Amino acid sequence: MGLSRAAIVFFIVFGVFGSSLSACSRVGGCKLLEECSSDDDCETGFYCFSCFEGLRGSRCVRSTVTNQFKLVNYSLPFNKYAYLTTHNAYAIEGEPSRTGVPRVTFTNQEDTVTQQLNNGVRALMLDTYDFEGDVWLCHSRGGKCYDITAFEPFIETLREIEAFLSANPSEIITLILEDYVRAPHGLTRVFKESGLRKYWFPKSRMPRDGRDWPLVSDMIAANQRLVVFTSVPSKERTEGIAYQWNYMVENQYGDGGMRDGRCRNRAESAAMHDTGKSLVLVNYFSSIPVKQVACVHNSAELLGMLETCYAAAGNRWANFVAVDYYKRSEGGGPFEATDTLNGRLMCGCDDVHACAQQERPQLLQPSPHTTSTHKL
Repeated sequence: MGLSRAAIVFFIVFGVFGSSLSACSRVGGCKLLEECSSDDDCETGFYCFSCFEGLRGSRCVRSTVTNQFKLVNYSLPFNKYAYLTTHNAYAIEGEPSRTGVPRVTFTNQEDTVTQQLNNGVRALMLDTYDFEGDVWLCHSRGGKCYDITAFEPFIETLREIEAFLSANPSEIITLILEDYVRAPHGLTRVFKESGLRKYWFPKSRMPRDGRDWPLVSDMIAANQRLVVFTSVPSKERTEGIAYQWNYMVENQYGDGGMRDGRCRNRAESAAMHDTGKSLVLVNYFSSIPVKQVACVHNSAELLGMLETCYAAAGNRWANFVAVDYYKRSEGGGPFEATDTLNGRLMCGCDDVHACAQQERPQLLQPSPHTTSTHKL
């Protein structure tokens, strides 16, 4: 997989990459990895960030994904594109407590859900619980939500998603629910109240035998632009919500999914090489989120794991790539990784921009040893 995590940290600390970085004095014109003092210095689609404060200085790094639909087209099946995914998208640093007591739990993101969507995130991992007679988003354990682990009522996040879908009629959002809701039809109720049912992609259109999904263009034309998965198998029958692992394979989450050269499935998922599932989800985040090192995890390490999981998944590139602190990187980060995945899925190239130069994308699966020229 290339450099180990320890080696990457060593190079960062001792400035091996310093010779390729340059200063920039153009307000609003600084490019990738050029020095900056504020976000205003950087070009659109970048922001000013220091991976390790004081060691390398602040540089312009990516802050948005290339919209593959607008750049190329909507004409391929849903499973022939890649989607940046935020792990625990609701667990946002600095969110005030909604229960009247201080929150004592981990956070995994820094932006609001609306900001995440505006920056190109297209899949959200959310943990749903019964709490206070309603459905809440909580970062808890043991299937029970507490005052100190609760973030907000689920419907508030759903309303943010509804507002985004309403304002962006050519976009599709996927929700991946770690679901602890036991109230009968509890999820159905909040989805209806939020106004999202009108965008619902029906389970009946999801292939379970490894076939391609419907074309994205058809999903958009039918206004079926919300894809929802639950971790509870019985809800396929009781609420019509797709059981996640009937349709996708997923690697191990947390530290177990960050081992060099290994990409094994999580316990609930079929083996990564099971091609009877049309979608591939790759997690790459630590068991205990530490934002100060997320920029390292989200850079060269991330691309290395995507290459490893390509081979493990039967030479299939990931459709969903899930990370913590999604904007933190040493350059292109998860945004560049998603662009790379879309290039490989759509036209067999190292970057989605190359697909735009071709007359039409072809469904190719290039060698995992293809080398990207872009720094993550």
